[in-house]
Amino acid sequence: MAASGGAGQEKQLAPALLSFFIYNPRLGPKEGEEEKKILFYYPNEVEKNEKIRSVGLCEAIVQFTRTFSPSKPAKSLHTQKNRQFFNEPEENFWMVMVVRNPIVEKHKDGKPVVEYQEEELLDKVYSSVLQQCYNMYKLFNGTFRKAMEDGGVRVLKDRLEKFFHRYLQTLHLQSCDLLDVFCGISFFPLDKMTYLKIQSFINKMEESLSIVKYTAFLYNDQLIWSGLEQDDMRILYKYLTTSLFPRHIEPELAGRDSPIHTEMSGNLQHYGRFLTGPLNLNDPEAKCRFPKIFVNTEDTYEELHLIVYKAMSAAVCFMIDASTQPTLDFCRKLDSIVGPQLTVLASDICEQYNINKRISGSEKEPQFKFIYFNHMNLAEKSTIHLRRTPNISLTSVHPDLMKILGDINSDFTRVDDDEEIIVKAMSDYWIVGKKSDQRELYVILNQKNANLIEVNEEVKKLCATQFNNIFFLD
Repeated sequence: MAASGGAGQEKQLAPALLSFFIYNPRLGPKEGEEEKKILFYYPNEVEKNEKIRSVGLCEAIVQFTRTFSPSKPAKSLHTQKNRQFFNEPEENFWMVMVVRNPIVEKHKDGKPVVEYQEEELLDKVYSSVLQQCYNMYKLFNGTFRKAMEDGGVRVLKDRLEKFFHRYLQTLHLQSCDLLDVFCGISFFPLDKMTYLKIQSFINKMEESLSIVKYTAFLYNDQLIWSGLEQDDMRILYKYLTTSLFPRHIEPELAGRDSPIHTEMSGNLQHYGRFLTGPLNLNDPEAKCRFPKIFVNTEDTYEELHLIVYKAMSAAVCFMIDASTQPTLDFCRKLDSIVGPQLTVLASDICEQYNINKRISGSEKEPQFKFIYFNHMNLAEKSTIHLRRTPNISLTSVHPDLMKILGDINSDFTRVDDDEEIIVKAMSDYWIVGKKSDQRELYVILNQKNANLIEVNEEVKKLCATQFNNIFFLD
């Protein structure tokens, strides 16, 4: 991204991933065995001694900071050119991410001058991104410890290489923000009758397809119902909405990738199709391979097949025990049972959604934008983000304002009490952060000549219209 300055051209370079590595200090405790500690290192082309030196430096920093805080060692290290983030997701397994600070290139007296923006990156945002890297790995591979039990260091190294080689390419660090800290779930608003129809549909499906262990139902990339634990659902939700669904949107837009299926028995038409698993049910050679996911890794440690089936804007995730291998006959049965009912249900939801939209009325562009997050049910709502995939995160406000939101959130984390922070930005914007009873609300108001009292009144109005059934302390 380039921006022109007053004195000649000024070029801005976004933050970039310099290195990412995982190590275990217990694996190479003796001198000369340091390389054994390294389980994964990106970029792999880096010379061996450089890898050992980087890992050694991180070990030293962690050990040094432990002397001051034994239970909470260093989470990050700030330098002029970059920032390092440390995370110990499992005992003795350390993940480290090194991010280059944003750069401004200027020309002074005809010579290029590089300035590193040392205060631009927010620790909380990028520490959350690093934790998400682990959570996403664990969803598809299980824990590091389990890999060691399955086949030792070799198996763990292979799994890390296979997963992170692809996953790190999807990290777009320049568009990380407060939503990465929350890693919440956007819920679809529904009336009671339609919700009961969906509940009834799920119960019927779980009865008809007896091997189904868990089910999740989404509409328009928003969650309606889930049988999974919250922490497992939040990371599965992230995978579905930022990776799986966007991959299938492009072909759908190009030429209606949901052809009408005609069922031979009852001649029912439907728009159902598998997003994971067999592409063509009429092909006897079709492969019934489904991605495996790992849930409840803290206690029961369940390995499941993930079947994602979609009709129009509705998607259902069926999770079945990995010890049961789904056959082509099972997939055909699922298609014939789920397809027609899901198509009708998707139409009902769409109709109800449009009625509700008409009743509420399409008001003119409001004067404010907001982000809301509830820590209890992980509900997240943002009118700031227009679109979010791994490749793009379009926000409708300036990055400086997003940074202020992140700073307010960091302040909220330091204290347990409910509080409110109001900030007047240089660009005539007012920013309000409200923390009340496990809920957080961040509002950006564009009111140039407003005073503190007027801003407070506007936020009260917003709470009354958008969150009328949620109690915010005044």
